[in-house]
Amino acid sequence: MNDFIAARSQMALSLGFHIVFSCIGMVMPFFMAVSHYYWLRTGNVMYRNVTKAWSKGVAIFFATGAVSGTVLSFELGLLWPEFMEHAGPIFGMPFSLEGTAFFIEAIALGFYLYGWDHFNKWFHWFTGVVVGISGLVSGILVVAANAWMNSPAGFDYVNGQYLHIDPIKAMFNDAWFSQALHMCLAAFAATGFAVAGVHALMILRGSHKAFHTKAFKIAAVFATVAAVLQPLSGDISAKSVAKRQPAKLAAMEAHFQTERRAALIVGGIPDVPNKTVNYAIKIPGLLSFMAYDDFNAEVKGLDQVKPEDQPPVAITHYAFQVMVGLGMLMLAIAVLYFITLWKKRQWLEKTWLLKLFVLATPAGFLAVEAGWTVTEVGRQPWIINGIMRTADAVTPMPGIAYSFYLFTGVYVSLALIVTFMLYRQIRMVGKLYDLSPVDVAPAF
Repeated sequence: MNDFIAARSQMALSLGFHIVFSCIGMVMPFFMAVSHYYWLRTGNVMYRNVTKAWSKGVAIFFATGAVSGTVLSFELGLLWPEFMEHAGPIFGMPFSLEGTAFFIEAIALGFYLYGWDHFNKWFHWFTGVVVGISGLVSGILVVAANAWMNSPAGFDYVNGQYLHIDPIKAMFNDAWFSQALHMCLAAFAATGFAVAGVHALMILRGSHKAFHTKAFKIAAVFATVAAVLQPLSGDISAKSVAKRQPAKLAAMEAHFQTERRAALIVGGIPDVPNKTVNYAIKIPGLLSFMAYDDFNAEVKGLDQVKPEDQPPVAITHYAFQVMVGLGMLMLAIAVLYFITLWKKRQWLEKTWLLKLFVLATPAGFLAVEAGWTVTEVGRQPWIINGIMRTADAVTPMPGIAYSFYLFTGVYVSLALIVTFMLYRQIRMVGKLYDLSPVDVAPAF
């Protein structure tokens, strides 16, 4: 493994690890705040128990996310010094504001965790809301920085120099809204299905059903609403990519030839040397319509992109198909759940419904990982789209492969530790919160 591939692999590993914890850190506080609100309004002690259990999970994920996020910040400077030298002054503002949001989140979380029976009950609840809002803002600001890499703005690039820098314009670039919206909904869907799936599994096992049923309902509502809205944000993102990064869109769809009435490709195995896709389902005109709202619109193919500027087609295409496929799975479960709540409430007592949520437990996070693969691999060979190549930004220092192996070991160990802590937390729910041994699952 050469140093360039090692540097890219280390960033991919760090980002892939951190994105899970950042999604949970953005979303779980809202679950916690809703449960806390129900406790304050109804006095039902079960909601207090759910809130306290979730708050411990939020603390675990916050600590892990803070560590992995700090590592990412150092890696940007250590692995990509040329990039940070030029890009830092341009897109540094969202990172600075993200730091502020992070500190607010940390302070609010401290107040929340240690504020039980010490603060006014509504002020205590409000600190939990602040944890969620600041975490969401923090995520949006980081995505704005990444969006700038896909859609550079806020400067003039003249003779290799970055002039007339405008940090505000850089932060609110053409890609930030579509990426932030898509990422936020993805975080809610991924976290919601993961949390709902865990509680659904515990209900099926007959463990403290009343507790897990209330927790399941809150998480399932967040998950299903986000899953229904996600295709709309995906449509916005696709149209934005078609306009700003036609090479990425072509790689996503394995679209080799520029043509009108371009077909949408479902599945398939790209044959890059022969510029074709085998075993795919093709829907005529749909790609043109989805990209430009016109079935006869021309969609740029990879034939109009220099070979040295083309993204890796197979990886981008497969990742995109995985993301869309898992998104459709979650959408189908969401629609079924809404039908259940609206017309078929007797299905709420059926085990098959809970089993569907258990099946979908990892779906959201797998989709998130696939989506970030599309975003990052689809931009290659550019670290700043159309301005700076990734190969030109990597550190000249040797030995990066050893750093990659070391960090891989650290992240695997950390993942195992966090998994063990969460497993123990779930198993000890009854002991921690003194649940009644005769809990009966109500309708949810």
